[in-house]
Amino acid sequence: MSISKLDEKFCVKLECPYCTTSALNLIEDFTSGDLLCGDCGLVLGDRIVDTKSEWRTFQDSDGPDQSRVGEAANPYLDGVQLDTVIGSGGDNGSGLARTLNRVQGLTGSSKNNHNLVEAYKEISGLCDAYDMSRSTVDIAKQLYKKVESEPSIYRGKKANVLIAACIFVACRQDGAPRTYKEICSLTKVHRKEVRKALTFLQSKLGTVTGTTSSDDLIARFCSNLHLGNDVRIITKLLSQKTKDLDKISGKNPISIAAACIHMVTQLLGIECDVKYISEIAGISESTIRQTYRILYERREELITPEILARNPQASIDLLVIK
Repeated sequence: MSISKLDEKFCVKLECPYCTTSALNLIEDFTSGDLLCGDCGLVLGDRIVDTKSEWRTFQDSDGPDQSRVGEAANPYLDGVQLDTVIGSGGDNGSGLARTLNRVQGLTGSSKNNHNLVEAYKEISGLCDAYDMSRSTVDIAKQLYKKVESEPSIYRGKKANVLIAACIFVACRQDGAPRTYKEICSLTKVHRKEVRKALTFLQSKLGTVTGTTSSDDLIARFCSNLHLGNDVRIITKLLSQKTKDLDKISGKNPISIAAACIHMVTQLLGIECDVKYISEIAGISESTIRQTYRILYERREELITPEILARNPQASIDLLVIK
């Protein structure tokens, strides 16, 4: 490939003053940092930098991590995170090594970071059990870090209760709310303790817990019930129309979402037992039936032509009270 006149101005050419060959034989000696002429040995440059990798790395290798820069800093931990860890020496360690290791573990910063790391592991494990998003996990960690930095809130509180409250708030703030029953079942914390922890978060830190609407729950309930996209869309349309009803305005969003799903499955002729819906929603069958009766009484007003046009199989005549 030829070089244009404009490009020649920006080209750097190295020539050996003692060699007349046109093809220059260059040797890069990275040990000494010199650039040598391979024919006569004249040093043409010094202080060169090796830009290649220090070693070959393999992603699937089971050996130690060969990264040259180390692990990235954790934004959820305190300090510069460049601490020196004193090992105990294992079974053959001396008494002095074990003593130094124990003393280091009692220092404030190390103990604090250790507690945070354990809490973060617990949050990640609990959120993974319910397939929560990465953003929900990060929000929960930020909330716990904020709570832990406030001694008036953190002192005397159980870590598992605070973790449960942080996960509950994180789900709401991330737009994927979970019910109290789901959080209590996940964290093994009583509902009363979670409510009390939420009160502390709101009063002391001003944390916005947000609210849960039936629309936020419908998508997850339909997914767990293995219902199609048409059911989800029609159920959301029905749920939005129920907000104008006086008798249902004060109902629990969970019962509204479950009753709407029950009505839409009947509207489309889909077999979906109320017992199955109650297990997924976490409420009793009687509560779903009671809310459904209110919707059934106003069925002519709720089932609009827009809803019926969504699916040709939809028919208001299929709605019954069992």
